[in-house]
Amino acid sequence: MTAAFTIRLDDETLAKLDALAADTDRSRNWIATKAIEEYLATNAWQITRIHEGLAEADRGDFATDAEVEAVFAKYRNKSA
Repeated sequence: MTAAFTIRLDDETLAKLDALAADTDRSRNWIATKAIEEYLATNAWQITRIHEGLAEADRGDFATDAEVEAVFAKYRNKSA
């Protein structure tokens, strides 16, 4: 099922949308739908990871001092 809704875009954003649609031989609707789908997927992933991290913290599941130092050492060595 699909549903229609209206969004308001400033002139510059609309011009960019039209240019991308023309350059890719796609419709405004297709470009906007893909952009929204990708935005939702990215943010859903991020929110899931945040919730997982908070649950780990609530359980007291933290990295040990040795694990933290190992990560710092790894990157300290790369910058030398």
